[in-house]
Amino acid sequence: MMRTLIFYLAVLPLTLLMSLLVIPISWIGADAVHNWARLWGRIGLVLTGISLELESLEQIPRDRPVVFMANHQSNADILALLAGIPVQFRWLAKAELFRIPAFGGAMRRAGYIPVERGDRRKALEGMKTAAARIAAGSSVVIFPEGTRTEDGRLQEFKKGGFMVALQSGVPIVPVAIRGSYQVMPKYGRVVHGGRIRVTFFPPIETRDLSVRQINNLIAAVRAPIAAHLGESA
Repeated sequence: MMRTLIFYLAVLPLTLLMSLLVIPISWIGADAVHNWARLWGRIGLVLTGISLELESLEQIPRDRPVVFMANHQSNADILALLAGIPVQFRWLAKAELFRIPAFGGAMRRAGYIPVERGDRRKALEGMKTAAARIAAGSSVVIFPEGTRTEDGRLQEFKKGGFMVALQSGVPIVPVAIRGSYQVMPKYGRVVHGGRIRVTFFPPIETRDLSVRQINNLIAAVRAPIAAHLGESA
C-alpha cells in the first residue's frame, strides 16, 4: 500500500514536473530530452521500490541503429527500458499517449513517434516516420504485442513493427521482460515492489529479407522471448 501511495503522490507529480522541464531542455536537442526521460525512469523505479536487473547487454550493437522488440507486461516496462537500455532510442507508441497534457508534448520533443492504432492510413504514416527516423540513425523500441498483456502471458505479435524493420533494413534485438506483470498488472490499482529482469538477445538481421518472409521473421523474434518466459513459441 505504501508503494502505491508513493506512486500516486510522488511519481505522478514528478512526471508532470519533469515533463514541463522538457521545454527548456529540448533547446539542446532530442537526445538531451531522452536522457532526461531516462533519469525519470530511474527515479520512478527507485520511488516505487522496483529493482532492475539487466542481462546480456553485450548483445546490443553500439555502431548502428536497431529495432528493439520487447514483450509488454505492464506500464513499469516503460520505466525499465528507459532506465536499462544504454543507447539512445525513440519510442514507437500509441497516439493516445501524445494527447496527455505536458507528457505528450515531452514525448514529441524527445522525437518519439505516435501511431494511430485505429486508423490504418495514419498508422502507416507513423510506420514510415519510424523507418525514416531509423534510417537517419535512431534506434526504436516497439512493443510488437501492441498493448499490455491482461493475464501475464505473451500475446501474438502484430506485423506493423516488423514492416518498419524490413523497410529500414536494420537488425531486430528481441527483449524479454520478466517480473513487471507482478509489479503493476494491467487494470490493477496497486503498485507492488519487486524485481524486473530485462534480457537482450542476439540481433536478427533483416537486410536481405522480403515482406514475403515476415511471418518467419516474427517467429524468429518471438521464439527467444517466449522460451525465456517459459512459454511455447
